Amino acid sequence: MAAMCHSRRALVEIPTPQPKIPAPTRRSYLEVLSSRMHPLSTTSRSRNMSSNSRRGQLLEPALHRSWNSHSEDQSVKIEDTQTPLSNQQLVQLIRSLILVEQGHRSEPRALSTDLKLLLEDLQLKKANVYRSIPYSRLGSNRDAHCYRKAYPHLMVFKVSCQEWGHWLLQNEQWESALEHALVAWRYTSELPQWDTSSHNSVKDQCYSLLADQCITALQHYCPEPAKATELFRRFKMALVHSPLLSPCIQELERILGEDFTC
Repeated sequence: MAAMCHSRRALVEIPTPQPKIPAPTRRSYLEVLSSRMHPLSTTSRSRNMSSNSRRGQLLEPALHRSWNSHSEDQSVKIEDTQTPLSNQQLVQLIRSLILVEQGHRSEPRALSTDLKLLLEDLQLKKANVYRSIPYSRLGSNRDAHCYRKAYPHLMVFKVSCQEWGHWLLQNEQWESALEHALVAWRYTSELPQWDTSSHNSVKDQCYSLLADQCITALQHYCPEPAKATELFRRFKMALVHSPLLSPCIQELERILGEDFTC
């Protein structure tokens, strides 16, 4: 029995624990792995640490300035969005911009050149109305949402029709005022027709002010028979879009019925 017993094997001695690494020189697990993959000397490591600290000190005021400027911009944007312009303020702003543009165009030009520029300006503003309408919608692109997007551009178009026509009448350019009103009438008829009837009020207002401009120009302008006949034909074609042009046709009929001794 004693012969069958084996001597017990001695346990492996546990080594003494290593001293704790001080906190300033402690490295993370990723740093240890990177140092094994790309061994660096202690001098280069310390140089990198010092450069990183200097870079951080240099970037800190720059980041602080950029953050302050960004926060100021955000506050300005928030203040701007908190005070939206009313309809009256928007019309006054558009009118002032048009008056400034009119001041830039105050140098002498030929009459045809002036009229061509005014009509090109109206055509551009009509195109801006259509550019503002979002077309990537599943529903109708003539609903209230699309109308709100296009409303500022509709107001710009309306104020342009009013201001340019008033400018031509004020300078007693009766023939150009009639041509401008008829072309602006056609551009107005090409504006979007919205689903809600009340949203088409801007279009009706454009028709009304253009008809008033035609009446004023006809009261001071005595066209030749050929020009009067051509104007009568164009007025009849424009009457399809709105009945507001009926007084202009009556005035032109009165002119056609009289002798052309103005």
